[in-house]
Amino acid sequence: MISIRHARLGARALVLVGAALSLPACATITRGTTQTFTVESTPSGAQVSTSNGFQCDATPCTFRMPRKDAFRATVSMDGYVTQEHEIDSGMSGAGGAGFAGNVLVGGLIGMTVDANSGAMKDLKPNPLVVNLLTPAEHAAAEAEAARQAAAAAPAAQGNPQ
Repeated sequence: MISIRHARLGARALVLVGAALSLPACATITRGTTQTFTVESTPSGAQVSTSNGFQCDATPCTFRMPRKDAFRATVSMDGYVTQEHEIDSGMSGAGGAGFAGNVLVGGLIGMTVDANSGAMKDLKPNPLVVNLLTPAEHAAAEAEAARQAAAAAPAAQGNPQ
């Protein structure tokens, strides 16, 4: 026969297990698996498309993006050079705190859910700020970069490490 004391302990244990399983992932609950991602451009009005299927017709624009995966954003506008930017998905401070909260509440199940859902990550850079260049401006910027690289090369050769 089970004593009342043991029955109460068993009931408390079931409540605690139920609470732990109902809140399995702190970062997933507090941050979610998506975030807003903004693209701004100078001049505004550029088209944006992403490698994961999102697009907008005119900047500035904001998307609701999954935090989990990195992607490429392509920004284009008639009369300007098209630019591609890599957007990374990396650990964020708030996501790390939520992940650490699993030690108290979610345990191994919560850690696994947070790690797989992407909730502990952030997209970077966010916002993506793009300065579009005309073909002439782009050519001038590339020529200046080449000139600076050529000027730096003799200095690097004369300074062995």
